[in-house]
Amino acid sequence: MQKYYLAIDIGASGGRHILGSVVDGRICLEEVYRFENGMEKVGGSLCWNTHKIFHEILEGMKRCKEIGKIPVSVGVDTWGVDFVLINKDGNIVGNTVGYRDSRTLNMPAELEKVIPAQELYERTGIQSQVYNTVYQLMALQREHPEQLEEAEFLLFTPDYYHFLLSGEKRQEYTIASTSMMLDVNKKTWDYELIEKLGLPKKLFQELQMPGTVVGNLRPGIRAAVGYDCRVVAPASHDTASAVAAVPSIEKDTLYISSGTWSLMGIESETPNCSEACRQWGFTNEGGYAYRYRILKNIMGLWMIQSVRREIGEGRSFAEICESASKESIPSIVDCNDSCFLAPDSMTQAVKDYCERTKQQIPQTLAEIAAVIYNSLAKCYAETLTEIEKMTGKHYPCINIIGGGSNAAYLNELTAKYTGRKVAAGPSEATAIGNLICQMIEDGEFATLEEARMSI
Repeated sequence: MQKYYLAIDIGASGGRHILGSVVDGRICLEEVYRFENGMEKVGGSLCWNTHKIFHEILEGMKRCKEIGKIPVSVGVDTWGVDFVLINKDGNIVGNTVGYRDSRTLNMPAELEKVIPAQELYERTGIQSQVYNTVYQLMALQREHPEQLEEAEFLLFTPDYYHFLLSGEKRQEYTIASTSMMLDVNKKTWDYELIEKLGLPKKLFQELQMPGTVVGNLRPGIRAAVGYDCRVVAPASHDTASAVAAVPSIEKDTLYISSGTWSLMGIESETPNCSEACRQWGFTNEGGYAYRYRILKNIMGLWMIQSVRREIGEGRSFAEICESASKESIPSIVDCNDSCFLAPDSMTQAVKDYCERTKQQIPQTLAEIAAVIYNSLAKCYAETLTEIEKMTGKHYPCINIIGGGSNAAYLNELTAKYTGRKVAAGPSEATAIGNLICQMIEDGEFATLEEARMSI
């Protein structure tokens, strides 16, 4: 009898339910459900609609029953840093504010008063980004201390949905590593840092590794979806799952996990917390089996997604990419400039940057897309140079994974700007990585290396 595993891969702009099975040593995928996602304004803050997201999770699980392909396990992965606070009754405390909200703007400066940035990097290995969990908690501590007092558990976004499915409260390692609150060498919470910040220690529990069985579906969930299965925590941070699915990672290959964000880096057995690494903007996030993902966050296709929503209605990403390839506008923007994090209008933000830097101002959708694609590729080339200086190694190949691997023009530009071979795919890397964590737990593959060979 064929075994199926269900990956629920939720990004900042949408989610997918993908069934996976192993046939003759090959992983077969079937998308069974898809839904849209996004932050909503609630009381002046950008928040996630957790109720709606969980409704969509259940609808996709029901679809498996309808098509007669019931999974033996299910796992959820999402973006990093965001969390839900719950009280002793399991109810949400406060709003589920998202990482693009402005509440954290002054928090990096406040944290540096407590611990110098260089020392913090040496301890956590995580690059200071204004949206990091530690800054969100500091903002909450300042604005709503009563919520931290009421809360009994902190659950990162995928942890929370695993809790709703199983009733079990667990914190998974890879998603927790994005918080800027783990000891990078001990691979557990930095309780000394937590104490220095005056945060409640009760919120931070023992961390679970990818592949941990969280539990079975709660009775009410079983009744709702029509079956029972195990809930298995994958590499719950979507990039951690994506990197687990890079087929050539054991060779001298760089990866770019290309989606809403572009995450460019290497996999390593040891972290790099040098001052040069910090100054270049690299972070040491947790991966499968305690591997480190030494990577840089680059703004990514969020810019194209936003422009398409604003002025490209009815145009597919493939059409936008194709039209951009015919433009010759030379303007370049800094994709990592904070002006592109959450602008009221991405289109205007690109135009304003070009005007401010005395470059040609793009006017059409195709010109704006061309500026963004060229800017991303240039940023990739600069990051490649930094990685090679950091590691002392030459990387002849860049493996682009995730949805952005389908952007042929961007792939061509990446090869042009970097002068390296570019391999594209798998496009469903995050879902595949999620699935292989479940499959290894169930014995379909003995090791991650064996699973990568099948990819």
